Formats: sequence, C-alpha cells, structure tokens
Amino acid sequence: MTVASENLIQAFEARTLEPSAFHHKDHVIVAYALLSKSCFMDAATVYARSIDTMAIKAGAPEKFNLTITLAFMSMIAERMAGADYREFEDFISRNPDLLSRDILKTWYSPARMHSDLARAMFLMPDRDGVAG
Repeated sequence: MTVASENLIQAFEARTLEPSAFHHKDHVIVAYALLSKSCFMDAATVYARSIDTMAIKAGAPEKFNLTITLAFMSMIAERMAGADYREFEDFISRNPDLLSRDILKTWYSPARMHSDLARAMFLMPDRDGVAG
C-alpha cells in the first residue's frame, strides 16, 4: 500500500474522510484493506458504517445503500479468497472489472438495486448473473 492509500484507509476508518474525496477506486482500495485484516463481518460493518456516515456528512443520507455495500464487499471478499494476491495492485490488475461502477447490474435490476428496501437492508439479486 502506498502512503496515500494508508492515509485514505485511516481517514475512512476514523470517519473523517470528506465524501467528495472518496471515489469508486477508493471504495475498492478500502474494502480490500479492511478484508485483508479482518473477517468479513467485521470488515463489512466498518465499511457500511463509514459509508453511511459519509452519506450523512454529504447531506444525502438516502444515498447509502446496504444492498450495494454488502454485495460489493461480498464480491471483493470472494475474489480475494479465490487467489493469492501480493498487494492491492496485483489484486486490481487481475480483477479490473471491480473498477466499474456498473458491476452489480449483472445481478440486480436498477429498480431493485435502487429501491428504498435495498437502501435499508440487503436484498438478494433478481437477475441470474449472466451478462448480455
């Protein structure tokens, strides 16, 4: 991890990160780091609570979505369990699709993924996961 990545992770965990400074790749970096040092449940809890706090700080609490958060964390955790990675750069070079903001569309319809229920609780996918 770079110094910038370490600072990002520390600010994320301390819930002091400015929401406007947290981009999609940063989500992946932080998820990877949290999952590298904690079990899934602990990492997912820290991840979800910090993202929820950022949404509130940004004045948009409705943007927090538990389904997206947990589905994304699960996907990263599964990929991490499936191979040995030396570091984040190795992980992302072998999983570049995780940098797409649209990655969950294969499993979730827009209506389900962005529903009020999906924001409040984890919903199972409503698509079969086959792209195309």
